[in-house]
Amino acid sequence: MLVMAASAVTMQAQKFALIDMEYILKNIPAYERANEQLNQVSKQWQAEVDALTTEAQTLYKNYQNEVVFLSKEQKQTRQDAIVEKEKQAADLKKKYFGPEGELYKKRSALMSPIQDEIYNAIKDIADLRGYQLVLDRASDSGIIFGSPRIDISSEVLRKLGYAN
Repeated sequence: MLVMAASAVTMQAQKFALIDMEYILKNIPAYERANEQLNQVSKQWQAEVDALTTEAQTLYKNYQNEVVFLSKEQKQTRQDAIVEKEKQAADLKKKYFGPEGELYKKRSALMSPIQDEIYNAIKDIADLRGYQLVLDRASDSGIIFGSPRIDISSEVLRKLGYAN
Protein backbone atom coordinates (compact mmCIF):
# COMPACT_ATOMS: atom_id res chain seq x y z
CA MET A 1 0.00 0.00 0.00
CA LEU A 2 2.86 2.37 0.81
CA VAL A 3 4.45 1.69 -2.62
CA MET A 4 1.20 2.59 -4.40
CA ALA A 5 0.90 5.83 -2.43
CA ALA A 6 4.52 6.73 -3.17
CA SER A 7 4.10 6.06 -6.89
CA ALA A 8 0.88 8.10 -6.95
CA VAL A 9 2.72 11.05 -5.36
CA THR A 10 5.59 10.64 -7.85
CA MET A 11 3.20 10.52 -10.80
CA GLN A 12 1.41 13.68 -9.69
CA ALA A 13 4.69 15.54 -9.38
CA GLN A 14 5.57 14.91 -13.02
CA LYS A 15 4.44 17.35 -15.67
CA PHE A 16 3.53 16.32 -19.21
CA ALA A 17 2.79 18.17 -22.41
CA LEU A 18 1.57 17.24 -25.85
CA ILE A 19 2.50 18.56 -29.26
CA ASP A 20 0.97 17.91 -32.65
CA MET A 21 3.95 17.65 -34.98
CA GLU A 22 1.75 17.57 -38.09
CA TYR A 23 0.12 20.85 -37.03
CA ILE A 24 3.50 22.42 -36.29
CA LEU A 25 5.03 21.33 -39.60
CA LYS A 26 2.01 22.52 -41.62
CA ASN A 27 2.54 25.98 -40.17
CA ILE A 28 6.23 26.24 -41.07
CA PRO A 29 6.67 27.54 -44.64
CA ALA A 30 10.26 26.21 -44.90
CA TYR A 31 8.92 22.69 -44.31
CA GLU A 32 6.37 23.07 -47.10
CA ARG A 33 9.07 24.42 -49.47
CA ALA A 34 11.39 21.54 -48.58
CA ASN A 35 8.61 19.03 -49.25
CA GLU A 36 7.91 20.62 -52.62
CA GLN A 37 11.62 20.43 -53.52
CA LEU A 38 11.69 16.76 -52.54
CA ASN A 39 8.58 16.03 -54.60
CA GLN A 40 10.06 17.74 -57.67
CA VAL A 41 13.40 15.95 -57.48
CA SER A 42 11.66 12.65 -56.75
CA LYS A 43 9.49 13.02 -59.87
CA GLN A 44 12.56 13.87 -61.96
CA TRP A 45 14.50 10.86 -60.69
CA GLN A 46 11.50 8.56 -61.10
CA ALA A 47 11.21 9.70 -64.73
CA GLU A 48 14.86 8.70 -65.29
CA VAL A 49 14.23 5.25 -63.80
CA ASP A 50 11.03 4.87 -65.83
CA ALA A 51 12.89 5.77 -69.03
CA LEU A 52 15.43 2.98 -68.47
CA THR A 53 12.65 0.54 -67.60
CA THR A 54 10.81 1.46 -70.80
CA GLU A 55 14.01 0.94 -72.79
CA ALA A 56 14.37 -2.54 -71.27
CA GLN A 57 10.75 -3.34 -72.10
CA THR A 58 11.22 -2.14 -75.69
CA LEU A 59 14.34 -4.27 -76.08
CA TYR A 60 12.40 -7.26 -74.79
CA LYS A 61 9.43 -6.68 -77.12
CA ASN A 62 11.76 -6.31 -80.09
CA TYR A 63 13.55 -9.48 -79.05
CA GLN A 64 10.23 -11.35 -78.80
CA ASN A 65 9.25 -10.21 -82.30
CA GLU A 66 12.59 -11.13 -83.86
CA VAL A 67 13.64 -14.20 -81.84
CA VAL A 68 12.79 -16.68 -84.61
CA PHE A 69 15.11 -14.89 -87.05
CA LEU A 70 18.10 -14.64 -84.71
CA SER A 71 21.10 -16.90 -84.46
CA LYS A 72 22.08 -18.40 -81.11
CA GLU A 73 24.79 -15.74 -80.64
CA GLN A 74 22.40 -12.92 -81.57
CA LYS A 75 19.82 -14.23 -79.09
CA GLN A 76 22.42 -14.28 -76.32
CA THR A 77 23.63 -10.77 -77.22
CA ARG A 78 20.05 -9.43 -77.14
CA GLN A 79 19.26 -11.22 -73.88
CA ASP A 80 22.39 -9.79 -72.30
CA ALA A 81 21.42 -6.29 -73.48
CA ILE A 82 17.96 -6.66 -71.93
CA VAL A 83 19.38 -7.92 -68.63
CA GLU A 84 21.94 -5.09 -68.60
CA LYS A 85 19.25 -2.43 -69.20
CA GLU A 86 17.09 -3.91 -66.43
CA LYS A 87 20.11 -3.88 -64.12
CA GLN A 88 20.81 -0.23 -64.98
CA ALA A 89 17.21 0.66 -64.10
CA ALA A 90 17.40 -1.25 -60.81
CA ASP A 91 20.77 0.30 -59.92
CA LEU A 92 19.52 3.80 -60.68
CA LYS A 93 16.39 3.20 -58.60
CA LYS A 94 18.56 2.03 -55.69
CA LYS A 95 20.90 5.01 -56.11
CA TYR A 96 18.03 7.49 -55.93
CA PHE A 97 15.45 5.79 -53.71
CA GLY A 98 17.39 3.18 -51.70
CA PRO A 99 17.74 3.31 -47.91
CA GLU A 100 20.89 5.45 -48.16
CA GLY A 101 20.04 6.89 -51.56
CA GLU A 102 20.07 10.41 -52.89
CA LEU A 103 16.46 11.11 -51.84
CA TYR A 104 17.26 10.08 -48.27
CA LYS A 105 20.34 12.33 -48.25
CA LYS A 106 18.45 15.26 -49.72
CA ARG A 107 15.55 14.81 -47.27
CA SER A 108 18.02 14.74 -44.38
CA ALA A 109 19.80 17.85 -45.62
CA LEU A 110 16.55 19.78 -46.02
CA MET A 111 14.61 18.51 -43.01
CA SER A 112 17.26 18.13 -40.30
CA PRO A 113 17.68 21.87 -39.70
CA ILE A 114 13.89 22.31 -39.41
CA GLN A 115 13.55 19.31 -37.09
CA ASP A 116 16.47 20.53 -34.96
CA GLU A 117 14.89 23.97 -34.65
CA ILE A 118 11.56 22.44 -33.57
CA TYR A 119 13.29 20.11 -31.10
CA ASN A 120 15.21 23.01 -29.55
CA ALA A 121 12.04 25.10 -29.21
CA ILE A 122 10.23 22.19 -27.54
CA LYS A 123 13.20 21.57 -25.24
CA ASP A 124 13.34 25.26 -24.26
CA ILE A 125 9.62 25.32 -23.45
CA ALA A 126 9.87 22.02 -21.54
CA ASP A 127 12.82 23.32 -19.52
CA LEU A 128 11.04 26.62 -18.81
CA ARG A 129 7.79 24.94 -17.72
CA GLY A 130 9.34 21.91 -16.02
CA TYR A 131 7.92 19.24 -18.31
CA GLN A 132 9.53 15.86 -17.86
CA LEU A 133 7.83 14.40 -20.93
CA VAL A 134 6.51 15.84 -24.18
CA LEU A 135 4.57 13.46 -26.41
CA ASP A 136 3.62 13.87 -30.07
CA ARG A 137 -0.09 13.19 -30.40
CA ALA A 138 0.22 13.00 -34.20
CA SER A 139 2.60 10.04 -34.23
CA ASP A 140 1.79 8.12 -31.07
CA SER A 141 -1.30 6.00 -31.49
CA GLY A 142 -1.01 5.07 -27.80
CA ILE A 143 -2.51 8.42 -26.78
CA ILE A 144 -6.23 7.92 -26.45
CA PHE A 145 -7.00 11.31 -24.94
CA GLY A 146 -4.93 14.39 -24.34
CA SER A 147 -6.33 17.52 -22.78
CA PRO A 148 -5.99 20.60 -25.01
CA ARG A 149 -4.71 22.43 -21.91
CA ILE A 150 -1.42 20.51 -22.08
CA ASP A 151 -0.97 20.88 -25.88
CA ILE A 152 1.92 23.30 -26.44
CA SER A 153 1.94 23.15 -30.27
CA SER A 154 0.92 26.80 -30.72
CA GLU A 155 3.49 27.88 -28.16
CA VAL A 156 6.19 25.99 -30.08
CA LEU A 157 5.17 27.80 -33.28
CA ARG A 158 5.27 31.18 -31.51
CA LYS A 159 8.75 30.39 -30.17
CA LEU A 160 9.85 29.56 -33.73
CA GLY A 161 8.48 32.91 -34.92
CA TYR A 162 5.32 31.61 -36.60
CA ALA A 163 2.54 33.38 -34.73
CA ASN A 164 -0.74 31.58 -35.02
